Amino acid sequence: MKEFWNQRYQQSAYVYGKTPNEFVREQLQKLSPGHILFPAEGEGRNSVFAATRGWKVTAFDSSVEGQKKAFQLAEENQVSIDYQVTDFENFEWAGPDFDCICLIYAHQPPNVRKKYHQKLLQWLKPGGKVLLEGFSKAQLGKPSGGPPVLEMLFSKEELLDDFGDLKNLQMEELDIQLTEGLYHVGPASVIRLVGER
Repeated sequence: MKEFWNQRYQQSAYVYGKTPNEFVREQLQKLSPGHILFPAEGEGRNSVFAATRGWKVTAFDSSVEGQKKAFQLAEENQVSIDYQVTDFENFEWAGPDFDCICLIYAHQPPNVRKKYHQKLLQWLKPGGKVLLEGFSKAQLGKPSGGPPVLEMLFSKEELLDDFGDLKNLQMEELDIQLTEGLYHVGPASVIRLVGER
């Protein structure tokens, strides 16, 4: 998959745009800035937005091409981000340190999905928030993005199994209109989740 993402991000255009995901924009406006983690961050649109709002940003992705464009976008916005080239399996952090973990279209194979989600939660401070938006299983076959494999799309039941220990858990499945760059365009079926450790 690393090769797939490097090839996609080598394009001069920001393939998912330079502006943040609407759910990220809406949720971060409700929170006081702290330390935030963006796994599978791609070209940096969400992490750079967070940095412009005063967050200390840590991000990672397996794509070095994504990192290059994220740093370029950060420079354009006169902010700095800590962006590591690594994956869910190999990312490590010392202790519960994050006030927010933001998972935006961070789809993983079903055999490791829960393990990776649980791994991330160990770095969330008590009272810290998890924000997630991803494609639901109803997205299969729609041209607006997402893995073309049913098992890699989310169900509310799967996410409840992964994140059910969070407090004040809110989850909704809905149909939205995506206008994110070249590849997230058109009607889409997503799940949004907000929870607190």
